[in-house]
Amino acid sequence: MSLPKRFTERDDIAAVRAEAEMLEPGAEADAKRRLAGRVMARREMGKLVFLDLVDRSGRIQLLCDTSRTGPIDVDLGDIVGVSGSPARAKRGEPSLAVDELELLAKIERPLPDTFHGVTDVETRYRQRYLDLLVNEETRADFDLRSRIVTGVRRHLDEAGFLEVETPVLQPRYGGGFAEPFVTHYNALDADYYLRIATELYLKRLIVGGLEKVYELGKDFRNEGLSYKHVPEFTMVEWYEAYTDYRDQMERVERLVEAVARETTGATTATHRGHEIDLKVPWRRIKLVDALEEHGLWTRDPDELRSRLNDHGVDTSQDKSWAQLVDHALSHFVEPALIEPTILHDYPIELSPFARATDDDPATVERFEYFVGGTELGNAFTELNDPLEQAARFEQQAAEVGGEPGDPDYVEALAYGMPPTGGVGLGIDRLTMVLAGRDNIRDVVLFPALRER
Repeated sequence: MSLPKRFTERDDIAAVRAEAEMLEPGAEADAKRRLAGRVMARREMGKLVFLDLVDRSGRIQLLCDTSRTGPIDVDLGDIVGVSGSPARAKRGEPSLAVDELELLAKIERPLPDTFHGVTDVETRYRQRYLDLLVNEETRADFDLRSRIVTGVRRHLDEAGFLEVETPVLQPRYGGGFAEPFVTHYNALDADYYLRIATELYLKRLIVGGLEKVYELGKDFRNEGLSYKHVPEFTMVEWYEAYTDYRDQMERVERLVEAVARETTGATTATHRGHEIDLKVPWRRIKLVDALEEHGLWTRDPDELRSRLNDHGVDTSQDKSWAQLVDHALSHFVEPALIEPTILHDYPIELSPFARATDDDPATVERFEYFVGGTELGNAFTELNDPLEQAARFEQQAAEVGGEPGDPDYVEALAYGMPPTGGVGLGIDRLTMVLAGRDNIRDVVLFPALRER
């Protein structure tokens, strides 16, 4: 069977449905419209065949009078093109009274249960196309995700930021504690890394005078899976010259609130069973104070390990005081930060790229921000002293799991970087919050999974 290669000048189902809703029950408009989509239901009543047609914009009933259209030879899941007039069925259902119907693509495998949808989680992740076909909530989630990305871009663009692109394959990885993916660049005969962050390249652009830059794209970390971790994830990072971390606290609060309003119409969300209000201002608390609330603040690594062990935490893999502090944060502090909270002023050992506070050289101007017990992102007053940066690289390289140094980045700083505030925001996690999803794989179209 030779099927058409195109079906042009079609209308959105949502627009035609809106036209039909204006009619009286049993009425049919004079206008002609063309629709295309997938047949998701079929009912017959004498010479009348009722089909439900779905496209990206919505669903509409097709009224097929076989005395007008001829026989309707379509199966559930077939993709069809139709022409006809907006109408309203006698029972009030917005419809299209069909004049002509043509098959555009034939389904060869039966659809899953179109009433209950795809309920098996494994199938939903492995065969996302089926999940999208039959689960309207899934389509809505990914429509929301797309609008979140658009909203983030619009907010930064309107604030005067320049969107840029930096290398995904890098000769040195940097910008955080993480295990990278490694590959081999044949043309250069050198090992390269999939980036773990965009930070160091974006700050090179600040040195170059671009002053306000951001990048929205994929980062990669060769680490574990959890409800909030996947190895390939989407981040936006922005850097703004002549600002510090307090300026960026205000910017990130305003951005998240604005994107929530724009995409959901409200500042409230339900995340992991908690009702949350993203409206500014957010709570702010120093890291030391947050640890003290749980009886876990001490600079003595042996004492901290003992306290964590007393709380039932396995610290056998923690080789340094910094790793013990990170363990304390992830186990006790973060889960308790339900309402939007900015956790700030971190020990220098945890933050190789942040400037020290004015009051304490052992504490740096860094903050992370949390919603519903989940970290959304990270921010610094950026370190811009090349000698201190080189020393920090050496310190971090000595840490177990610390990142290697980057001499080219240090050289870039030697040409002078203005005082700068920088922020990273996880798009996947922000989508989890606004969509009310508890697992990051619910908001990633094609999450990485083990082989069957």
